[in-house]
Amino acid sequence: MNPRPPDSELPALDDESGREARRLSAHELALFEEIGERRVVAAGELIFRRGEHGRTMFVVVEGQVALEFGDGMRDKRIGASEYFGELAFFIGNHARLASAVACGPCLLVAVSNGDFDTLLDQQPGTIAHFMRRSFAYLVNSEQQLILNLKRRNEELLLTLDSLRQTRTRLTNAEHLVQTDELTGLRNRRGLYAHLDEIEHAPRPGVLGLLLIDLDDFKTINDSFGHITGDRVLEAVAGQLKRLCGEHDMPARLGGDEFAVLVWAHSAEDIEQRARALVDSVRLLAMPEPLNATVLTISVGAVVCEAGASWSVWYSQADRLLYRAKAEGGDDFRFQLDH
Repeated sequence: MNPRPPDSELPALDDESGREARRLSAHELALFEEIGERRVVAAGELIFRRGEHGRTMFVVVEGQVALEFGDGMRDKRIGASEYFGELAFFIGNHARLASAVACGPCLLVAVSNGDFDTLLDQQPGTIAHFMRRSFAYLVNSEQQLILNLKRRNEELLLTLDSLRQTRTRLTNAEHLVQTDELTGLRNRRGLYAHLDEIEHAPRPGVLGLLLIDLDDFKTINDSFGHITGDRVLEAVAGQLKRLCGEHDMPARLGGDEFAVLVWAHSAEDIEQRARALVDSVRLLAMPEPLNATVLTISVGAVVCEAGASWSVWYSQADRLLYRAKAEGGDDFRFQLDH
């Protein structure tokens, strides 16, 4: 490898706005340092070469790294608390767009694709924010890439395709963060996002909350195993989807607890929805080895008073739900406490 020129002879590097976009928060840096592999890199050492395939992102803890794009494009310098190589996560195994060379002694953290998936599972909110910021930086660079790669149509098309894939990955990541993996329903975060969406929207009717809990679900898990238990949860989720209207929002809050936000013409309609739900679940055909088992649920149903918060609605429905369970289950209670 040719020796690197002194820093004073390096080409123009990344501007301050780009550096700020790539700078990790203290919390993000701590997460990557905790899960990644620390690497000490000597001055002038090649970290990866342009064109080679990679599946690892790097975070600079100490020192600086130059990204050398060639083809007349100016280099970028990555400093402490900044990262590079992130396309390895957003579009998978891909050809590196630049060579990465240590400007001096560096301490790096190498984060693999598997490490990133683990962080997405453990810290979905933080990682979704990181991805959103990273994608915005990539998309904002699109015009510059177009201008610099006019003479390289094939590389231009590959770059634009990469940007389209990053947008798709962002959409998928946001969906993942808000979706329960087992049932496909919204999870608690997804439900909160929906509440934010409808908070200031015109109300198409009376909003109700049905809070649902399976009766004796622990017995099913203990007697037949968690795989069978998961199939039961999937069956209940499917029934919720079938009974929901166009504007309703079913969600799995965790374990065997579900919730449905329903729009109805009147409070009486919400009560009828709760009764229909209890009756329909009782008629569900259970998978083997539960084919002879009658599944039942308990439901707490309330009208969501305008101006009150989710915590108030949930507390009211929760009290009604556990009254139904305490009185034998396989039933619902509606607005008994207010």
